[in-house]
Amino acid sequence: MKRLFFLVAVAALAIGVQAQTAREEIKANRFLSASNYLDYNNQLATEALTPAPKGYEAFYLTHYGRHGSRWLIGRQEYDAPLMVLREAHRNGKLTEVGEEVLKKLEAFHPTTINRLGELTTVGERQHHGIGKRMVQNFPEIFLTKNVNINARSTVVIRCILSMEAECEELAAANPTARFHNDVSESFQYYLNAPWEGQVRKNSGKGREELSKFRYENTHPDRLMKVLFNDQTWVYNNVQASSLMRQLFDIASNMQSHDTDIEFYSLFTDDEVYDLWRVNNAGWYLNYGAAPQTGGVMPFSQLNLLKNIIATSDTITTTQATLRFGHEVCVMPLACLLELGNCGVVVNDLNKLDEQWRNYRIFPMASNIQIIFYRPKKGKTGDILVKAMLNEREVSLPIQTDQYPYYKWADLRKYYMDKIAKYEANE
Repeated sequence: MKRLFFLVAVAALAIGVQAQTAREEIKANRFLSASNYLDYNNQLATEALTPAPKGYEAFYLTHYGRHGSRWLIGRQEYDAPLMVLREAHRNGKLTEVGEEVLKKLEAFHPTTINRLGELTTVGERQHHGIGKRMVQNFPEIFLTKNVNINARSTVVIRCILSMEAECEELAAANPTARFHNDVSESFQYYLNAPWEGQVRKNSGKGREELSKFRYENTHPDRLMKVLFNDQTWVYNNVQASSLMRQLFDIASNMQSHDTDIEFYSLFTDDEVYDLWRVNNAGWYLNYGAAPQTGGVMPFSQLNLLKNIIATSDTITTTQATLRFGHEVCVMPLACLLELGNCGVVVNDLNKLDEQWRNYRIFPMASNIQIIFYRPKKGKTGDILVKAMLNEREVSLPIQTDQYPYYKWADLRKYYMDKIAKYEANE
Protein backbone atom coordinates (compact mmCIF):
# COMPACT_ATOMS: atom_id res chain seq x y z
CA MET A 1 0.00 0.00 0.00
CA LYS A 2 2.84 2.41 0.86
CA ARG A 3 4.49 1.73 -2.51
CA LEU A 4 1.21 2.39 -4.35
CA PHE A 5 0.79 5.70 -2.52
CA PHE A 6 4.36 6.70 -3.38
CA LEU A 7 3.87 5.93 -7.09
CA VAL A 8 0.64 7.94 -7.19
CA ALA A 9 2.37 10.88 -5.51
CA VAL A 10 5.26 10.78 -7.97
CA ALA A 11 2.90 10.58 -10.93
CA ALA A 12 0.94 13.56 -9.63
CA LEU A 13 4.11 15.61 -9.31
CA ALA A 14 5.31 14.60 -12.78
CA ILE A 15 2.16 15.82 -14.53
CA GLY A 16 2.00 19.06 -12.57
CA VAL A 17 -1.11 18.41 -10.43
CA GLN A 18 -1.65 21.37 -8.07
CA ALA A 19 -2.24 20.53 -4.39
CA GLN A 20 -3.95 23.89 -3.75
CA THR A 21 -5.96 26.28 -5.85
CA ALA A 22 -4.26 29.47 -7.02
CA ARG A 23 -6.61 31.47 -4.81
CA GLU A 24 -5.50 29.44 -1.78
CA GLU A 25 -1.82 29.72 -2.62
CA ILE A 26 -2.03 33.48 -3.14
CA LYS A 27 -4.07 34.03 0.00
CA ALA A 28 -1.40 32.17 1.97
CA ASN A 29 1.44 34.04 0.22
CA ARG A 30 0.46 37.35 -1.38
CA PHE A 31 3.90 37.73 -2.91
CA LEU A 32 2.92 35.08 -5.50
CA SER A 33 0.38 37.48 -7.01
CA ALA A 34 3.29 39.62 -8.25
CA SER A 35 3.70 37.40 -11.34
CA ASN A 36 7.01 38.43 -12.96
CA TYR A 37 7.83 40.73 -10.01
CA LEU A 38 7.91 37.81 -7.56
CA ASP A 39 11.11 37.66 -5.52
CA TYR A 40 12.75 34.28 -6.18
CA ASN A 41 13.11 33.79 -2.43
CA ASN A 42 9.40 34.41 -1.80
CA GLN A 43 8.20 31.65 -4.11
CA LEU A 44 6.89 28.24 -3.13
CA ALA A 45 9.24 26.00 -1.18
CA THR A 46 11.56 23.73 -3.13
CA GLU A 47 11.69 19.97 -2.67
CA ALA A 48 14.64 17.65 -2.04
CA LEU A 49 16.32 16.50 -5.25
CA THR A 50 16.28 12.90 -6.42
CA PRO A 51 19.70 11.23 -6.19
CA ALA A 52 21.45 10.29 -9.43
CA PRO A 53 20.58 6.84 -10.78
CA LYS A 54 22.84 4.10 -9.49
CA GLY A 55 26.09 3.99 -11.43
CA TYR A 56 25.63 7.51 -12.90
CA GLU A 57 27.22 10.90 -12.27
CA ALA A 58 26.40 14.44 -13.38
CA PHE A 59 28.90 15.87 -15.87
CA TYR A 60 27.22 18.78 -17.67
CA LEU A 61 24.71 21.49 -16.80
CA THR A 62 23.07 23.72 -19.41
CA HIS A 63 21.05 26.68 -18.23
CA TYR A 64 19.01 29.75 -19.03
CA GLY A 65 18.32 32.22 -16.23
CA ARG A 66 16.48 35.47 -15.85
CA HIS A 67 18.10 38.48 -14.21
CA GLY A 68 17.32 39.08 -10.55
CA SER A 69 14.93 41.56 -8.96
CA ARG A 70 14.94 45.05 -10.46
CA TRP A 71 13.35 48.45 -10.29
CA LEU A 72 10.33 48.94 -12.54
CA ILE A 73 11.35 49.71 -16.12
CA GLY A 74 9.18 52.65 -17.21
CA ARG A 75 9.25 56.14 -15.68
CA GLN A 76 5.47 56.30 -15.90
CA GLU A 77 5.12 53.19 -13.78
CA TYR A 78 6.24 55.25 -10.79
CA ASP A 79 5.14 58.72 -11.90
CA ALA A 80 1.58 58.13 -13.11
CA PRO A 81 -0.03 57.11 -9.78
CA LEU A 82 2.05 59.69 -7.93
CA MET A 83 0.75 62.50 -10.16
CA VAL A 84 -2.86 61.40 -9.64
CA LEU A 85 -2.50 61.41 -5.86
CA ARG A 86 -0.60 64.72 -5.86
CA GLU A 87 -3.44 66.34 -7.83
CA ALA A 88 -6.02 64.89 -5.45
CA HIS A 89 -4.01 66.20 -2.49
CA ARG A 90 -3.91 69.71 -3.97
CA ASN A 91 -7.69 69.59 -4.31
CA GLY A 92 -8.31 68.17 -0.85
CA LYS A 93 -9.73 64.93 -2.26
CA LEU A 94 -7.61 62.36 -0.42
CA THR A 95 -8.77 60.39 2.58
CA GLU A 96 -6.44 59.74 5.49
CA VAL A 97 -5.42 56.47 3.81
CA GLY A 98 -4.89 58.27 0.51
CA GLU A 99 -2.60 60.80 2.21
CA GLU A 100 -0.58 57.96 3.73
CA VAL A 101 -0.23 56.24 0.35
CA LEU A 102 0.95 59.51 -1.19
CA LYS A 103 3.46 59.95 1.63
CA LYS A 104 4.91 56.48 1.02
CA LEU A 105 5.08 56.98 -2.75
CA GLU A 106 6.90 60.30 -2.21
CA ALA A 107 9.34 58.65 0.19
CA PHE A 108 10.24 55.86 -2.25
CA HIS A 109 10.29 57.93 -5.43
CA PRO A 110 13.85 59.38 -5.03
CA THR A 111 15.31 55.85 -5.04
CA THR A 112 13.99 55.33 -8.57
CA ILE A 113 15.86 58.25 -10.15
CA ASN A 114 18.30 56.96 -12.79
CA ARG A 115 17.62 53.41 -11.60
CA LEU A 116 14.85 52.26 -13.95
CA GLY A 117 15.22 48.57 -14.82
CA GLU A 118 18.43 48.13 -12.85
CA LEU A 119 19.31 45.17 -10.63
CA THR A 120 18.62 45.63 -6.93
CA THR A 121 20.56 44.21 -4.00
CA VAL A 122 17.73 41.69 -3.59
CA GLY A 123 18.32 40.56 -7.17
CA GLU A 124 22.04 40.23 -6.60
CA ARG A 125 21.46 38.06 -3.53
CA GLN A 126 19.12 35.80 -5.48
CA HIS A 127 21.88 34.88 -7.93
CA HIS A 128 24.45 34.37 -5.22
CA GLY A 129 22.04 31.90 -3.64
CA ILE A 130 21.41 30.08 -6.92
CA GLY A 131 25.14 29.81 -7.60
CA LYS A 132 25.79 28.44 -4.13
CA ARG A 133 23.08 25.81 -4.51
CA MET A 134 24.39 24.80 -7.95
CA VAL A 135 27.63 23.80 -6.24
CA GLN A 136 25.78 22.01 -3.44
CA ASN A 137 23.48 20.15 -5.83
CA PHE A 138 26.09 19.21 -8.42
CA PRO A 139 29.56 19.08 -6.84
CA GLU A 140 30.61 16.50 -9.47
CA ILE A 141 30.45 19.36 -11.98
CA PHE A 142 31.31 22.54 -10.15
CA LEU A 143 34.03 21.23 -7.85
CA THR A 144 35.91 19.40 -10.61
CA LYS A 145 39.44 20.74 -10.97
CA ASN A 146 39.80 23.17 -13.90
CA VAL A 147 36.12 22.81 -14.83
CA ASN A 148 35.15 25.01 -17.80
CA ILE A 149 32.21 27.35 -17.16
CA ASN A 150 30.96 29.31 -20.16
CA ALA A 151 28.61 32.16 -19.27
CA ARG A 152 26.90 34.54 -21.68
CA SER A 153 24.47 37.37 -21.12
CA THR A 154 22.27 39.70 -23.09
CA VAL A 155 23.63 43.25 -23.34
CA VAL A 156 21.30 44.55 -20.60
CA ILE A 157 23.21 45.57 -17.48
CA ARG A 158 20.91 43.81 -14.99
CA CYS A 159 21.52 40.54 -16.82
CA ILE A 160 25.29 41.08 -16.91
CA LEU A 161 25.38 41.81 -13.16
CA SER A 162 23.23 38.75 -12.48
CA MET A 163 25.71 36.61 -14.43
CA GLU A 164 28.60 38.08 -12.47
CA ALA A 165 26.91 37.45 -9.12
CA GLU A 166 26.26 33.80 -9.92
CA CYS A 167 29.75 33.23 -11.29
CA GLU A 168 31.30 34.89 -8.24
CA GLU A 169 29.71 32.19 -6.09
CA LEU A 170 30.94 29.41 -8.38
CA ALA A 171 34.45 30.88 -8.38
CA ALA A 172 34.48 31.14 -4.59
CA ALA A 173 33.60 27.45 -4.33
CA ASN A 174 36.24 26.34 -6.85
CA PRO A 175 39.26 28.63 -7.41
CA THR A 176 40.50 26.33 -10.19
CA ALA A 177 37.36 26.82 -12.30
CA ARG A 178 38.00 28.37 -15.69
CA PHE A 179 35.43 30.98 -16.68
CA HIS A 180 34.65 32.48 -20.05
CA ASN A 181 32.12 35.25 -19.52
CA ASP A 182 30.95 37.07 -22.62
CA VAL A 183 28.44 39.75 -23.60
CA SER A 184 27.71 40.67 -27.21
CA GLU A 185 24.99 41.76 -29.58
CA SER A 186 25.96 38.71 -31.63
CA PHE A 187 24.29 36.47 -29.01
CA GLN A 188 20.98 38.32 -29.02
CA TYR A 189 19.48 36.13 -31.75
CA TYR A 190 19.13 33.30 -29.26
CA LEU A 191 19.48 34.95 -25.83
CA ASN A 192 16.70 37.47 -26.49
CA ALA A 193 15.37 36.80 -29.98
CA PRO A 194 12.98 39.18 -31.76
CA TRP A 195 9.61 37.74 -32.76
CA GLU A 196 9.48 36.39 -36.29
CA GLY A 197 7.27 34.33 -38.60
CA GLN A 198 4.23 32.63 -37.09
CA VAL A 199 5.05 34.04 -33.66
CA ARG A 200 4.79 37.61 -34.90
CA LYS A 201 1.69 36.82 -36.98
CA ASN A 202 -0.11 35.36 -33.97
CA SER A 203 1.07 37.87 -31.38
CA GLY A 204 -2.04 40.06 -31.59
CA LYS A 205 -4.56 37.27 -31.35
CA GLY A 206 -6.51 36.99 -28.12
CA ARG A 207 -6.31 40.73 -27.47
CA GLU A 208 -10.07 41.28 -27.46
CA GLU A 209 -10.63 38.29 -25.21
CA LEU A 210 -7.98 39.57 -22.80
CA SER A 211 -9.50 43.05 -22.79
CA LYS A 212 -12.89 41.59 -21.88
CA PHE A 213 -11.31 39.38 -19.21
CA ARG A 214 -9.46 42.39 -17.74
CA TYR A 215 -12.65 44.45 -17.60
CA GLU A 216 -14.57 41.64 -15.90
CA ASN A 217 -11.89 41.09 -13.26
CA THR A 218 -10.85 44.63 -12.34
CA HIS A 219 -13.04 46.14 -9.61
CA PRO A 220 -11.65 49.51 -8.45
CA ASP A 221 -14.72 51.00 -6.72
CA ARG A 222 -13.85 49.95 -3.17
CA LEU A 223 -10.22 51.10 -3.49
CA MET A 224 -11.29 54.48 -4.87
CA LYS A 225 -13.48 55.01 -1.79
CA VAL A 226 -10.52 54.09 0.43
CA LEU A 227 -8.21 56.60 -1.29
CA PHE A 228 -10.53 59.49 -2.21
CA ASN A 229 -13.24 61.35 -0.28
CA ASP A 230 -15.15 62.56 -3.35
CA GLN A 231 -16.28 59.91 -5.84
CA THR A 232 -17.68 62.48 -8.26
CA TRP A 233 -14.19 64.01 -8.48
CA VAL A 234 -12.79 60.52 -9.04
CA TYR A 235 -15.27 59.90 -11.85
CA ASN A 236 -14.25 63.11 -13.61
CA ASN A 237 -10.49 63.01 -12.97
CA VAL A 238 -9.21 59.48 -12.36
CA GLN A 239 -8.98 56.43 -14.58
CA ALA A 240 -9.84 54.17 -11.68
CA SER A 241 -8.99 50.79 -13.20
CA SER A 242 -5.63 52.04 -14.48
CA LEU A 243 -4.73 53.57 -11.12
CA MET A 244 -5.64 50.35 -9.35
CA ARG A 245 -3.39 48.31 -11.64
CA GLN A 246 -0.55 50.83 -11.35
CA LEU A 247 -0.64 50.72 -7.57
CA PHE A 248 -0.81 46.94 -7.68
CA ASP A 249 2.32 46.80 -9.86
CA ILE A 250 4.19 49.00 -7.38
CA ALA A 251 2.91 46.90 -4.48
CA SER A 252 4.03 43.74 -6.26
CA ASN A 253 7.51 45.03 -7.01
CA MET A 254 8.29 46.38 -3.55
CA GLN A 255 9.59 42.90 -2.67
CA SER A 256 12.47 43.71 -5.02
CA HIS A 257 13.84 46.14 -2.45
CA ASP A 258 15.16 46.12 1.11
CA THR A 259 12.45 48.39 2.47
CA ASP A 260 9.60 48.41 4.98
CA ILE A 261 7.40 50.39 2.59
CA GLU A 262 4.52 48.25 1.36
CA PHE A 263 1.26 48.74 -0.54
CA TYR A 264 -0.26 45.25 -0.57
CA SER A 265 -2.42 46.13 2.44
CA LEU A 266 -4.43 48.45 0.16
CA PHE A 267 -5.99 45.43 -1.53
CA THR A 268 -8.40 42.74 -0.36
CA ASP A 269 -7.71 39.06 -0.94
CA ASP A 270 -10.27 39.00 -3.75
CA GLU A 271 -8.72 42.03 -5.45
CA VAL A 272 -5.23 40.57 -5.24
CA TYR A 273 -6.43 37.29 -6.72
CA ASP A 274 -8.41 38.97 -9.52
CA LEU A 275 -5.58 41.31 -10.52
CA TRP A 276 -3.20 38.35 -10.63
CA ARG A 277 -5.65 36.39 -12.79
CA VAL A 278 -5.64 39.22 -15.33
CA ASN A 279 -1.84 39.22 -15.44
CA ASN A 280 -1.76 35.43 -15.61
CA ALA A 281 -4.06 35.47 -18.63
CA GLY A 282 -1.99 38.15 -20.34
CA TRP A 283 1.24 36.22 -19.95
CA TYR A 284 -0.40 33.03 -21.18
CA LEU A 285 -1.75 34.68 -24.33
CA ASN A 286 1.52 36.45 -25.08
CA TYR A 287 4.00 33.68 -24.27
CA GLY A 288 2.24 30.40 -23.47
CA ALA A 289 0.78 27.70 -25.70
CA ALA A 290 -2.55 29.51 -25.88
CA PRO A 291 -4.99 28.11 -28.48
CA GLN A 292 -6.13 31.70 -29.13
CA THR A 293 -2.70 32.39 -30.64
CA GLY A 294 -2.37 29.09 -32.44
CA GLY A 295 -0.22 27.67 -29.66
CA VAL A 296 2.94 28.95 -31.37
CA MET A 297 4.12 31.65 -28.95
CA PRO A 298 6.64 29.35 -27.19
CA PHE A 299 8.44 29.07 -30.54
CA SER A 300 9.72 32.59 -29.94
CA GLN A 301 12.53 30.64 -28.24
CA LEU A 302 13.25 28.40 -31.21
CA ASN A 303 16.81 29.70 -31.58
CA LEU A 304 17.45 29.26 -27.88
CA LEU A 305 16.33 25.63 -27.96
CA LYS A 306 18.49 25.02 -31.02
CA ASN A 307 21.46 26.52 -29.18
CA ILE A 308 20.86 24.34 -26.14
CA ILE A 309 20.78 21.22 -28.29
CA ALA A 310 23.75 22.20 -30.48
CA THR A 311 25.89 23.13 -27.49
CA SER A 312 25.01 19.92 -25.67
CA ASP A 313 26.03 17.91 -28.73
CA THR A 314 29.61 19.17 -28.40
CA ILE A 315 30.16 18.33 -24.72
CA THR A 316 32.59 15.54 -23.88
CA THR A 317 34.14 16.87 -20.66
CA THR A 318 32.74 18.05 -17.35
CA GLN A 319 31.54 21.64 -17.71
CA ALA A 320 28.63 24.07 -17.59
CA THR A 321 26.95 26.49 -20.01
CA LEU A 322 25.14 29.41 -18.39
CA ARG A 323 22.94 31.91 -20.25
CA PHE A 324 21.39 35.04 -18.73
CA GLY A 325 18.45 37.00 -20.05
CA HIS A 326 14.81 37.79 -19.38
CA GLU A 327 11.46 36.42 -18.26
CA VAL A 328 10.09 36.84 -21.78
CA CYS A 329 12.54 34.07 -22.71
CA VAL A 330 12.30 31.84 -19.62
CA MET A 331 8.52 31.60 -19.77
CA PRO A 332 8.10 30.59 -23.44
CA LEU A 333 11.18 28.35 -23.23
CA ALA A 334 9.60 26.46 -20.33
CA CYS A 335 6.44 26.10 -22.42
CA LEU A 336 8.40 25.05 -25.52
CA LEU A 337 10.30 22.43 -23.51
CA GLU A 338 6.97 21.33 -21.98
CA LEU A 339 8.41 21.36 -18.47
CA GLY A 340 5.81 19.96 -16.09
CA ASN A 341 2.49 21.52 -17.10
CA CYS A 342 4.00 24.70 -18.58
CA GLY A 343 3.01 23.77 -22.12
CA VAL A 344 -0.59 22.91 -21.31
CA VAL A 345 -3.32 24.15 -23.69
CA VAL A 346 -6.26 25.87 -21.95
CA ASN A 347 -9.16 27.22 -24.00
CA ASP A 348 -11.10 29.04 -21.27
CA LEU A 349 -9.31 31.94 -19.55
CA ASN A 350 -11.74 31.61 -16.64
CA LYS A 351 -10.27 28.17 -15.94
CA LEU A 352 -6.66 29.00 -16.77
CA ASP A 353 -5.42 29.22 -13.19
CA GLU A 354 -6.63 25.69 -12.52
CA GLN A 355 -3.81 24.39 -14.73
CA TRP A 356 -1.33 27.21 -15.47
CA ARG A 357 0.12 29.66 -12.95
CA ASN A 358 2.75 32.12 -14.05
CA TYR A 359 4.35 32.50 -10.62
CA ARG A 360 5.54 28.90 -10.82
CA ILE A 361 7.48 29.70 -13.98
CA PHE A 362 9.10 33.13 -13.98
CA PRO A 363 9.84 34.88 -10.71
CA MET A 364 12.77 37.25 -10.65
CA ALA A 365 15.94 35.15 -11.18
CA SER A 366 13.86 32.28 -12.60
CA ASN A 367 15.96 29.63 -14.28
CA ILE A 368 15.88 26.40 -16.23
CA GLN A 369 18.62 23.87 -15.58
CA ILE A 370 19.08 20.69 -17.61
CA ILE A 371 21.60 18.32 -16.08
CA PHE A 372 23.31 15.56 -18.03
CA TYR A 373 24.38 12.26 -16.44
CA ARG A 374 26.74 9.61 -17.77
CA PRO A 375 27.73 6.16 -16.52
CA LYS A 376 30.59 6.24 -14.05
CA LYS A 377 33.97 4.98 -15.14
CA GLY A 378 33.79 1.29 -15.94
CA LYS A 379 30.01 1.39 -16.40
CA THR A 380 27.94 1.50 -19.58
CA GLY A 381 24.55 3.00 -20.38
CA ASP A 382 22.64 5.81 -22.04
CA ILE A 383 23.21 9.50 -21.37
CA LEU A 384 20.41 10.64 -19.06
CA VAL A 385 19.06 14.10 -18.29
CA LYS A 386 16.77 15.72 -15.79
CA ALA A 387 15.27 19.20 -15.90
CA MET A 388 14.72 21.68 -13.10
CA LEU A 389 12.54 24.77 -13.24
CA ASN A 390 13.49 27.17 -10.47
CA GLU A 391 15.44 24.36 -8.82
CA ARG A 392 12.45 22.01 -8.74
CA GLU A 393 12.53 18.77 -10.68
CA VAL A 394 9.90 18.73 -13.42
CA SER A 395 8.63 16.21 -15.91
CA LEU A 396 9.67 16.19 -19.58
CA PRO A 397 7.41 15.34 -22.54
CA ILE A 398 8.59 11.77 -23.18
CA GLN A 399 8.21 8.45 -21.40
CA THR A 400 10.58 7.29 -18.68
CA ASP A 401 10.68 4.49 -16.16
CA GLN A 402 12.96 6.38 -13.76
CA TYR A 403 11.48 9.88 -13.23
CA PRO A 404 12.92 12.52 -13.13
CA TYR A 405 15.61 11.02 -15.38
CA TYR A 406 15.11 10.63 -19.14
CA LYS A 407 17.19 9.29 -22.02
CA TRP A 408 18.79 12.25 -23.78
CA ALA A 409 18.67 10.56 -27.19
CA ASP A 410 14.89 10.21 -26.92
CA LEU A 411 14.39 13.73 -25.63
CA ARG A 412 16.66 15.23 -28.28
CA LYS A 413 14.70 13.44 -31.03
CA TYR A 414 11.42 14.70 -29.59
CA TYR A 415 12.60 18.30 -29.65
CA MET A 416 14.21 18.03 -33.08
CA ASP A 417 10.97 16.60 -34.48
CA LYS A 418 9.05 19.42 -32.84
CA ILE A 419 11.38 22.01 -34.37
CA ALA A 420 11.15 20.40 -37.82
CA LYS A 421 7.35 20.31 -37.70
CA TYR A 422 7.17 24.00 -36.79
CA GLU A 423 9.67 25.04 -39.45
CA ALA A 424 7.83 23.04 -42.10
CA ASN A 425 4.78 25.22 -41.44
CA GLU A 426 6.67 28.52 -41.56
